[in-house]
Amino acid sequence: MSGDSRYLGLLYLAPYIIGLLIFTALPFVVSLYLSFTDYNLMSAPIFTGFDNYVRLFTGDRTFRKSLWVTLIYVFTTVPLKLIFALFVAVILNYKLKFINVYRTAFYVPSILGGSIAIAVLWRYMFADVGLVNMGLAMIGLEPVNWFGDPTNALFTITLLRLWQFGSAMVIFLAALQSIDKSLYEAAAIDGAGKWKSFVHITLPLITPVIFFNLIMQMVQAFQEFNGPYIITQGGPLKATYFLPIYIYDEAFKRFDMGYASAIAWVLFVIIMALTLIAFWSSRHWVYYAGDKRS
Repeated sequence: MSGDSRYLGLLYLAPYIIGLLIFTALPFVVSLYLSFTDYNLMSAPIFTGFDNYVRLFTGDRTFRKSLWVTLIYVFTTVPLKLIFALFVAVILNYKLKFINVYRTAFYVPSILGGSIAIAVLWRYMFADVGLVNMGLAMIGLEPVNWFGDPTNALFTITLLRLWQFGSAMVIFLAALQSIDKSLYEAAAIDGAGKWKSFVHITLPLITPVIFFNLIMQMVQAFQEFNGPYIITQGGPLKATYFLPIYIYDEAFKRFDMGYASAIAWVLFVIIMALTLIAFWSSRHWVYYAGDKRS
């Protein structure tokens, strides 16, 4: 490759590299510095060492509550979403009439789910006189206080997350369609039913995709903000007060940017630690082409 060609390639990459440095790398480093300061956006940051972190782990009950709620949300929604997405993908993998229409219909929620409009719609659907309670009344059931009860509020936000299964479903569907059909034919000849074929052929062959979806969905769940903020504002009794909402409140309502940066870095470390654990565990359950395991 000539020198001119290399420079031309760098020229094409320059907008992305500049954007990455200015809008990702620089804020990343600055937020780490700010987490060791007292900074209110109005005056210069004052270096305070580990005071923000000491305050987080020793005296901040709101942080502990928010962390607990966030972990419950993540460890509930991620497995349920993956199971449901895989279940729908298996169904949509069959050759049915108008199958492309069904696939599109199931994918659409993943495009709309993160929008403000859908969060507002969700809030009205589960309101005291919303569509959900109206439907319950039609079948003779008592209306449910979806947003006034802590357990129900978290359940409602979880449902919104599960409703956005389309992206994971499409990835699962692509993985299912890439499996060699002759494997199923050989299993059928040996007398294996559909369930045994699914457990012993389908699942092992799509474990790399399961792992990919697991990481992506976990990271996204830890960053959940729009839904709970629009629908419940973190209530009631902070039952849906996830860490991203706490970071936002500290930074832009209380103007404690240093403390908000410390919370953000704790969240980053938690995500990184769980991701590393997932990568470590993948050696025992993720199977790639060419693997030779006893």
